[in-house]
Amino acid sequence: MNDKMIFMPVLIHILLTLSVFIALGSAKKKALEEGGVNEERRGLFDDAWPNKVIQINNNIRNQFELPVLFYILIFMLWELGGVGTGAIVLAWAFLISRVIHAYIHTGTNYVPLRRKVFMFGALLVLALSVLVSRALFSH
Repeated sequence: MNDKMIFMPVLIHILLTLSVFIALGSAKKKALEEGGVNEERRGLFDDAWPNKVIQINNNIRNQFELPVLFYILIFMLWELGGVGTGAIVLAWAFLISRVIHAYIHTGTNYVPLRRKVFMFGALLVLALSVLVSRALFSH
């Protein structure tokens, strides 16, 4: 097994985040064309934009919360030599949870389901933390 494969879910998550930025740009362009933006407030206030733009923007913010912990844990696992099949499975599961979360958040935004997916991702980060702790204290 190539330990560097632990970085594939990180790279794909970065691409997911960039794709949400593209979706935000597209939604903002559409809102501007349709006249649905408060021009005086748009530079400083989210509420100047239609709900769809706010929804996508909120998802971008979310990509810089729990995933940051994921990135740190992945780099720690790799540096500590703690990458194994379990870590790789957890990393891919976390990525899948983030893709599903982004899909829900930028789509229907059904909060009860979104919360469950988020909590699943948080549990995966907790499991990765346990693996990092084991790797850290086993040397």
